This record gives sequence, structure tokens and C-alpha cells, in this order.
Amino acid sequence: MTDGKLGTQSRALRTAFLSSILCAVGFLSVLEAWPAQEPAAPQPVPAAQLQAAINKLGDLDYATRTAASRTVRRTTAAQAVPALLQAVKGHADGYVRYRALVLLTGFNDPRTKDAMRESLSSPNDRLRTVAYSFFEDNPDRALVAPLLAAFEKEQAEFVRPALIRALAAAARDLTDAAARDEVTRVQQALVRDVSRGEDFFRSVVIEALGDYKASYAFDAVTAVAKLDGPLQDDAALTLGRIGDKRAMETLAALQRTAPRQTQPSIAAAICLLGVNCSTHLNFISDTLKFADKNQNQGFQNLLRGAAAGLGALGAAGHVEALEALFEIGMPSRNETTRAPVALAVGAVALRNTTLMMTVLEKHPMQAEAIALLADGFDMLEEDFEKERFFAFARRTYWGAAEKSPVRALMQTLIGKLDF
Repeated sequence: MTDGKLGTQSRALRTAFLSSILCAVGFLSVLEAWPAQEPAAPQPVPAAQLQAAINKLGDLDYATRTAASRTVRRTTAAQAVPALLQAVKGHADGYVRYRALVLLTGFNDPRTKDAMRESLSSPNDRLRTVAYSFFEDNPDRALVAPLLAAFEKEQAEFVRPALIRALAAAARDLTDAAARDEVTRVQQALVRDVSRGEDFFRSVVIEALGDYKASYAFDAVTAVAKLDGPLQDDAALTLGRIGDKRAMETLAALQRTAPRQTQPSIAAAICLLGVNCSTHLNFISDTLKFADKNQNQGFQNLLRGAAAGLGALGAAGHVEALEALFEIGMPSRNETTRAPVALAVGAVALRNTTLMMTVLEKHPMQAEAIALLADGFDMLEEDFEKERFFAFARRTYWGAAEKSPVRALMQTLIGKLDF
């Protein structure tokens, strides 16, 4: 699994309140029908039942479409994969085609790649988004030229970010000498867009460059970090993720001059560089606690910045950052605090699933921690990434000993996160 793809916090927060209400209604109805125990392995189902479930993947009723997805996920791959491939190719409902393509990724079948290639040229925005996300995780040299061509014309707000990340992954993956020209073209296109276009897309480019440790973009990102504005915190974090110690000069200057709400990102970046990490992590945690207590006095932006900073460190493997998010977020019933903290926890789960599972398994307040994670998943819109998390959890459940803590944790996650 590649890191990142989660520079969507601002978009997710815009829909968090509505999502939490809608998901809560469906969540209660699903729990009422939730089976007591997961099956020990994938199960064959009658062909008509499987097709009926696929047809309901786009149902307006939350409980219905959730139950349909659950049926498909638990069907043996020999049955599910051909049915999903057929749905992707020819189902009359475009949303069902999209959901079928997402679910297909959970089966790790080699035929998925062909379906993704075909989806790259689909007029369905959702299908293209899934395909770009797939090729971020599975770079294909033969697709670099088509991806670059798409980069010049793809402007859909929820599609272009996935394309950007696929290109950033390709630039890292193409390391042999024969691919030098292709790498150069990809790098030039991404660096160009650090300072071109709408801030939303620039933010996605900057984050992707950090997630893929794009040292070739160091100068371009540094220039953005030095400018006051909405991209300064993104650029600071990317400098930390790239890992070039030359960034310390810029980050140290920003500690003296940047606005208060940007300071958590700067501290996180310095920690990512390996400089006084514990001090900076404690600073971000203390900032989040302060902002939580004083949010009614205009510290909401600081609170969101601190939560995002801890999330970035958690995704990078700093367990203390994830523990701090749980410590502050679990007892909070104020949506102004709980939403950004839950979102950061959800982002860590998608970026660093292994760390999340390790922390949850040993957490002394596991139920509360999982509830916070569930809140974050309700807000995250990254269906492809969430499906990857769900597939990991199901495989772990099926592979764990019957009465082991790991299996118990997976059973709880499956129930609480509705998959």
C-alpha cells in the first residue's frame, strides 16, 4: 500500500456534519441485522443471490446497499470476480459499475488490471478515479504516456487528484535507465503544477510529491513554503516528508514568522526530518489540547492544523502521535474537536494500517478508540482506500486463530465499520 492520498481533509470536513447524520441513521439499522459472528472463510452463494446483491450496490437505502456489499465481499472469489467484472463492463447503473469496480479490488485477482485499464477511458468519473487510484498502487510503465496525456485535460475535481497521485507513483517507480525520459516528463509536469492552477489541485500535487519523497521537487516546494497563504502548511509537511535536511533552514525561519495555525505542520515537518522529534510531537499534542479547550475563542483553524500534524506523524509510523489523537478525540463530544481528530485517525488507518491495527489491539479503551475510527471513516470519501483496508481486515480475520485477540479485533472492526 502506498502512503498518502489523503489530502482531502478540507473537502471531508465540508461534508462531515451531513455525513455523520446520514451514516448514523444507516449505521443503527445495519447493527440491528448484524450477524453474531463472521464466517470463517469466503462462502459460495446461489448465483441469483449474488446478482441480486450486485444490483443493490447502488440502492439509496444505506442498510440495503451495505448488506449487498457485505454479501459480495464474503462470496468466494471464483464466483464474485466474474460477476463483478461483468457488472463493471455492462451494468445499466453507472453507480453500480463504480461500486463493483471498487469491490473487485478486494479480491486481488489478476483480471482486475484489465478492467482498470478499460476504465481509464470511461466517461464515468467515478470509474476513472478508481482506475487512477489502482495504478498508483500498481504502477504500469505502459500507461505513463496515457496518464501524462490525461494530465493535460483531466479537470474533474474528484478525479484529477487520483491522476496526480498515479503520476507521482510512476515517477518513483520508473527507476531504470531506459525509463529516464518518461521519468523526466512526469517530474516536469508535476513540478510545473506546484505553482500553477487552482490551490486545491496544487495542494494535491504538493502532498503527493511529499508522499513519494520527490527530491526533484525540493526547490519548487521550498518556494511555496516561504509564501504566506493556504498552501504553506502543505508545503512545509512535504519538505519534511521528502526528508532533505536542507529544509531545516526554511522550516526554522517559518517557526519564527509563520502564522500560529501553520506551526503544527512546521513542527511535524521538523519531526519527519528526525530533528528533536519528541519535543515537536509534544508541542503539537499540547497545541491540540489548548485549541480544544479554547475553540470558542477562534482557535478552530489551529485545532484542525494540530490534528492534521499528528495525523501526518501517525501515518509516518509515530505511535505517540496516534495515541495522542485517541487521547484527545475519544472523550470529546464536541463536533468541532471530534471531527478533525477522527478524520486524522481515519487517515492514519488508511496510510499505515499495520500501525493502526497494532495500536487498536492493545488499546485499553478499544471500544472508544474504534468508535472514533468509525467516525473518521464516515467522513472519508476514499472508497478505494477504504476497500483496501476492509480487505486487509477480512483476510486477517480469516487467517487468525479462532479465539485470538486479533480475530476478535477484526470481528469488532467489521461490525463497527459496516463491512
